[in-house]
Order: sequence, then C-alpha cells, then structure tokens
Amino acid sequence: MQQTLNNSFLKHCAQIYFEIKRRLYQLRYKNLKIAPGVAIKGTLKLSKNVKVTIGAGTRLGKYVDIYGDGELIIGQNVSINGACIGCEKLITIGDECLISDCFLADSDYHNLDPQLRHSPPGAKVSAPITIEKNVWIGARATIMKGVQIGENSVVGLGSIIRKSVPANVVVIGNPQQIVKHFNTSTQTLAKNFVMLT
Repeated sequence: MQQTLNNSFLKHCAQIYFEIKRRLYQLRYKNLKIAPGVAIKGTLKLSKNVKVTIGAGTRLGKYVDIYGDGELIIGQNVSINGACIGCEKLITIGDECLISDCFLADSDYHNLDPQLRHSPPGAKVSAPITIEKNVWIGARATIMKGVQIGENSVVGLGSIIRKSVPANVVVIGNPQQIVKHFNTSTQTLAKNFVMLT
C-alpha cells in the first residue's frame, strides 16, 4: 500500500515538473506550440524562424536541436531522443514514431550546379519530408529532402535515406536497401479474430 502511494506521489510530481518545463519552453519560444502532456526530459533548442508543433504525449530526451525557416509538425506519443532536425520547408512526423539520435534535413542548403553554388538557394534545394505513423528511425541515420517513410517501417542504424521508403519494411545501409517486409495481413487477421471472439 505504501509503495503504491509513493509511486502515485512521484508520478504526480513528475507530471507537475514536466508541465512547468513545457510552459517555460512555450514562453521562451513564441514559434513553438506544445500540447499538454509533453515531457521534455532533456534540452530543446529552436533556432532561426522554425515553427514547431508538438502533439500530446510526446517525449523529448537528450538534446533535440531544431533549426531553419520552415515548419515541423510532430504528432502524438512520439519519442525523439537526441535528434538534429533542419527544417527549411516542411517536416511531418506521424503519431507514435520513435526517432533516435539521427539527422533529418529537408534541404541541401546550397545549389548543386557548380555555377550556382555561391548563389542563394533555389527552389530545388528543399523538399518536404513525411514520416508516417509508427516509424522507427535508428541512431545516426540521415533522412534527406523529399523522402516519405511509410507507416510501420524501420530505418536501421546509420542508414542514409535518399529516396522514399514503402510502408511495413526495414531499410538499412548506404545505399539504402530493404531487408525485411512485415506481414501486416497476418497481423490484421489476428487482430480481427481477437475482436470477434
């Protein structure tokens, strides 16, 4: 009984602590919208004019650095642990994603053409990134501009993702390659069977 009371008290104290921290970050960054229930366990840094929206139940750990002039939308119940996110256009992270200490950048930040390298970045330099629901991005992975990662997929440790990834796969390496497909039809049938019984 005493153990339960102690755990309830500690949980309540943690909720108060994270709510105070959330409100302080909200005051510090005018371009930040944080839903109630977000737990910032580490440090959050926003640079330039980046607009950030963070959904309820999301947890930010270690040092999360977000910069640029674009917009970052983070869904609900997402875990981001030590990521560096460069956002010049738009990056969307779906609900229930796991984002390790990786790098996401929706821009090259310079023109590729040798004659234009010292000119201001053109239209082709940036393209939105979309990470769909329940995606897991491993440590030291890099997600580049214009990429869409399908629902339930996994990006392996240290991978460089230059082109879109379908749903329900594991992708690794540089160059990227699909090494596993999740059998979602079997999982769906099992869920439906449980619901019927």
